[in-house]
Amino acid sequence: MGKRIIVQRRGRGSPTWRTPDHLHIAPAKYPLLDSSRTYKGIIHDLIHDPGRWTPLAEVELETGEVFYIPAVEGMYVGQVIEIGSQARIANGNILPLGAIPEGVQVANVEKTPGDGGRYARSSGTYAVVMGKSGDKVKVLLPSGKTVEVSAMARATIGVVAGGGRPEKPLLKAGAAYWKWSAKSHWWPRVRGLAMNPVSHPHGGGRHVGRPTTVSRNTPPGRKVGHIAARRTGRKKSK
Repeated sequence: MGKRIIVQRRGRGSPTWRTPDHLHIAPAKYPLLDSSRTYKGIIHDLIHDPGRWTPLAEVELETGEVFYIPAVEGMYVGQVIEIGSQARIANGNILPLGAIPEGVQVANVEKTPGDGGRYARSSGTYAVVMGKSGDKVKVLLPSGKTVEVSAMARATIGVVAGGGRPEKPLLKAGAAYWKWSAKSHWWPRVRGLAMNPVSHPHGGGRHVGRPTTVSRNTPPGRKVGHIAARRTGRKKSK
């Protein structure tokens, strides 16, 4: 009998494969607030979160509530920001997309109102308000894709801080090891084909030798490759 393959070990959820919770400062999302009011908050601190690639801004509202959001470029400790539909169009302020003019760069955009932010949260990224139609707003995402979200969805004016991060070379494998260990990312990731037959169903040869598509109900020791694939091969040109 062979040893347990990596997908089986990961499925057990042991500390080896679990996200290191102690590295995460706090959830980075907007709080649930009264949409009819405009709040003021002060940036108390800019925090390095080892579990992220983006610095966090600690914001305290005039009500005493404290929350964290991805910091934007130009944000500083002691800065007073405004939150609400009547807030000014200024760097760091948080407004509904319906109140933001077209062409403005925004970050941490909500997918649905109240979810705290889903789009443009990685370092150096931003989305652009493209157009408005009724209660919907078209937003150009960093990927180049355009999505349509509610005009009540909130966003932060500005570009996410930490840009230029990928430009620093890793230089050695050890740097990549510690980089991914903070993210609980599976690295290095070895191909199954490069393993021995005892270690992986695809191992032991120069090619797999069997279809790489497997059923959704395949047992854990065999469930590798294209799981429940809807299609395989190249798409036929029309």
